[in-house]
Formats: sequence, structure tokens, C-alpha cells
Amino acid sequence: MKRRISAVVATIIAMTLSLSACSDLGGLDLDKVGEDGKKTWVKLALNQTETHPSYIALDHFSQRFEERTDGRWKIDIYPNEQLGSQQEVLQFVKSGAIEMAIVSGTQLENLNKDFQVLNMPTTFSSVEHQMEVIRHPEIVGEVFTSLEDSDNISVIGGFTQGGRNVYTSFGLVKTPADLAGKKIRVQESEMHIRMIELMGGSATPMSYGEVYTAIQSGVLDGAENNEVSYSTQRHMEVAPYFSYTNHLIGLDYMIMRHDLRLAMSEEDRQIFDEEWEKAMIEHTELWDQETKDAIADAEATGATFDEVDREAFVEALAPIKDEFLTTDFQKELFDKIRAADTSETGGSK
Repeated sequence: MKRRISAVVATIIAMTLSLSACSDLGGLDLDKVGEDGKKTWVKLALNQTETHPSYIALDHFSQRFEERTDGRWKIDIYPNEQLGSQQEVLQFVKSGAIEMAIVSGTQLENLNKDFQVLNMPTTFSSVEHQMEVIRHPEIVGEVFTSLEDSDNISVIGGFTQGGRNVYTSFGLVKTPADLAGKKIRVQESEMHIRMIELMGGSATPMSYGEVYTAIQSGVLDGAENNEVSYSTQRHMEVAPYFSYTNHLIGLDYMIMRHDLRLAMSEEDRQIFDEEWEKAMIEHTELWDQETKDAIADAEATGATFDEVDREAFVEALAPIKDEFLTTDFQKELFDKIRAADTSETGGSK
């Protein structure tokens, strides 16, 4: 019912926006955005709740941007998929029905396979590595601007989804051999299915809302996700063993209508970029704290967290690069990202 209502609301909003091309509630007159004495309303779609780090960081971003532009700009955030699913809002940004959205990396892969490099296991070794890379135009600039002409989408930056790890009902995992024959829930992605297979498990695509019951009934032996989702979905109650495989550092992207970004004055665009940089920093800090809180919550219910044989999983996942990076550009991008890792376990030292 919730999904049907969301879809109906999204359709009504899209129709309303297209019929009100010059009003504050609809499409924007790009010749007049940011004018003195007038407030330009920007709609930003988000699939998270008002208590999520993404919403909090975006809300503060909106407040700062409005204040620094003397009220000429106002970013209205629509959480909880009020404007539709991520797939829907991506299309709305393309068409100009809405101006901005937070979407997962898999959504942009559908428009340009090069984004697959940033969403692939083994690409990033940590959140710090990930957030450092997406701030470097010399590394990601060509990918981030690749949708501007074809889809009217500018990729502004991103919010981390944190490290994804394996949690199970049967015990801690140390090596890929421990996952042999075990049914592990995975997202419905060809690359992620292959990821679990390489890690030794039996990949089982399934809707995330069904995971708790599936583990409880024995249909699944475990799943993979970050600590925040593990805690908020109460999966520690049925899968109390959390193993730090750290096989994937997920990423959400901030996307924006490219024509709107071009229509902004140079001064407003600079303010926007400065405040967005602060939003990425704040989100990362909020995510770090929420992760710590989630671990404490899970441990309080009896969950156990432990390290794995990291090298064994790195070696097991190594073939995924050759299987899914099919162009010279993708391979070069991957190598640049890995070279930018200055951590103890990363590429350059």
C-alpha cells in the first residue's frame, strides 16, 4: 500500500510540476533563478527518513545555502520516497520535473557503466579512501560529468553508505571457506551476485524487507550490509555473528539538473559547492557516530563482531575486476582510485 501511494503521489507531483513551468512550486524559469527579491524553490528527493544522517546533513546544507544567498534559494527536501523510488526520481531529474536527488550507485550504472567502477567490491578500502577520491576531479571528473549532455544530470558528489560486511546465523566467518554452501542474501545485481559467489557463498537475491524472516526460518544463512542497517533492521536478533569482510564501500550520489547548475550565477554556484562540501563532511561524521551507536546496540543484544582473514577475501574477490571492468577507461579509473589509497592496506604508501 505504501509503495502504491508513493507511486501515485510521485505521478501527481510530476504532472503538477510539468503544468506549472514558471511557478515556484513547479518547473523553474532558468532565466530568472536566484534573482534578487525572489525565492527559487528547489526540490530534492531522498529515500531515507528524517532521522537518517543523509537527511540531517541535507537539511543543514539547505539552511546554510538559503542564508548565504539572502533567501534567494530554498532547497526543499522530500524524504521517505515522497517523490517516488530512486529509479523514478532519477527520471524526474532527467526530465526537469524535480531539481535534485540522492540516488544509489546502481541507479547511475544504468545510464553509464563506468559508474560500476565506483560501486565495485575492492575499489575502496575504507570510507576515508572513498570520500577522498570523490573530491578529486582529476580522478572522477570525467565520470561525474558524463551524463550532463546525454541526460541533463550533473553528479555533484556523494554520501557514503559505509562498509558492507557479512553477518550470519551459524557463527563467525574467517575465510571464504567458511561461507561454502551458505545462502547469503544479496542485492539484485549481477555484480553483487558474483561478489558473494567469489567470497565462497551461495548468493540469494531477495527483497531487503524479507531478510529477517528468511534468516529466522533458515531460508537464509546470513546477509551482507553495513552496521547501521544491521542494527536498525534488528538482524542481529537472528544473525548474531558479524564478520568484517569489508568487501564493499557503498556510495550514494547527489545529482542535479545540469541546466539548472549552468543557470546559477558564478557566485551562487560557488556558495552551493562550498556548502555541499560541508554537507559531505558532516554526513561522514554523522555516519561514523551512528555506526558506533549501531555496534553498541547490537552488542547489547548479544551480537559478536570480529575481524576476518582480510587477505583471503581480497584474493578471492580479485577476479571481479577482470570480469566487470571491460574498457580501458574503466581499468584506468580503477587503478587511479586504488593508487589514491594511502592507508596501510591500500595501494600507495
